[in-house]
Amino acid sequence: MRCALQEAQAAYNEGEIPIGCVVVCKDRIIARAHNLTETLCDVTAHAEMQAITAAANTLGGKYLTDCTLYVTVEPCPMCAGALGWSQIPRIVYGCSDEKRGYQEYAPRALHPKTNVTGGILEEECRQLMQDFFRQRR
Repeated sequence: MRCALQEAQAAYNEGEIPIGCVVVCKDRIIARAHNLTETLCDVTAHAEMQAITAAANTLGGKYLTDCTLYVTVEPCPMCAGALGWSQIPRIVYGCSDEKRGYQEYAPRALHPKTNVTGGILEEECRQLMQDFFRQRR
């Protein structure tokens, strides 16, 4: 999660919403990503979407069945759907997203066998988001 927080900080520094993630496969980080929606002018360029693509390219296939995704904020419904299609077995996130998180709008979007753990480094993840939006307002 610390590596995901580093990615979130990079997003923050670039003026992007500070969400970062990493994909780990067999105890090795195979993908790092952060939000690029502003940079790419693409509403789908969320950290998770970028990381899924990078991990799939590294592995040479579309399924992430031996991987864990660490992300600083609970995935949105779009990202949860993509993670479900990737068949990733484990997702670890920092802070919940009560307004846009998948648990509120699409609780069954993930693959049925996916194990989800939330609240890891929760306060640090939340604080980075709050600082970003406080600065923008």
